[in-house]
Amino acid sequence: MAKTESKNAKPSIQVIERMMHLIDVLSRHPVPATLKQLASETRLHPSTAHRILGVMVDSRLVDRVEPGMYRLGIRLVQLGSLVKSRISVRQEALPYMQALHRELGETVNLSVRRDDEVVYIERASEGNTMMRVVQIIGAHAPLHITAVGKIFLAADTPQQVAGYIARSGLARYTDHTLTDEQALQRELARIRAQRHACDNEEAERGVCCVGAGIYNDEGQLVAGLSVSAPTERFKPAWADSVRKTAGLISLALGHTPAR
Repeated sequence: MAKTESKNAKPSIQVIERMMHLIDVLSRHPVPATLKQLASETRLHPSTAHRILGVMVDSRLVDRVEPGMYRLGIRLVQLGSLVKSRISVRQEALPYMQALHRELGETVNLSVRRDDEVVYIERASEGNTMMRVVQIIGAHAPLHITAVGKIFLAADTPQQVAGYIARSGLARYTDHTLTDEQALQRELARIRAQRHACDNEEAERGVCCVGAGIYNDEGQLVAGLSVSAPTERFKPAWADSVRKTAGLISLALGHTPAR
């Protein structure tokens, strides 16, 4: 089985390498390039280059300006902006996260939204936590079961919230998960008023969390800061420190709070 998978992986890797080569070549052309130019500069057969470019056009990595003419696609700009924002958030947030960890002595998490989930991108802790939700950077969870996820939902329009509820079905993860639409809507109203959210054993039994939003220079909600702890150590009063720290990170990103 391993040998078969290895054989199947080689053509896939080769295609990816060719795609990257085409992107590199296109990046050197200030104006749209022809298929003939791209095939020549990448040393690909024109039919091979045409086939790969077709897939890239479908994915918006490349734009077909007119038949046989190509340029880099707008999705690369979008992805580049997304990567830039996430890297800057992590870099700016980490010193504040470490300070908050020293203050409270509990795990501090930084997460961003990806569609209907939150993804953890940074953490400040002692390294001995057994909480599964924040065990590994890159872990993800549905919006309605986490404090930061609910922060993102609270910033959505009513139509967007309804769409999330329909897509997710408000799946139950523990006995405390909010699986009722009206209960979730009441929770989101409280979050908008108090500017923080809590996860009361909704994602994992025995673990509570409090989170607040982080905003960029355009006033956009770009990330969330949260503190997680075993239920017996958790203190709702931490919300003040989490909000304050999230505000400091937002200021570092250029956000100007509304008066």
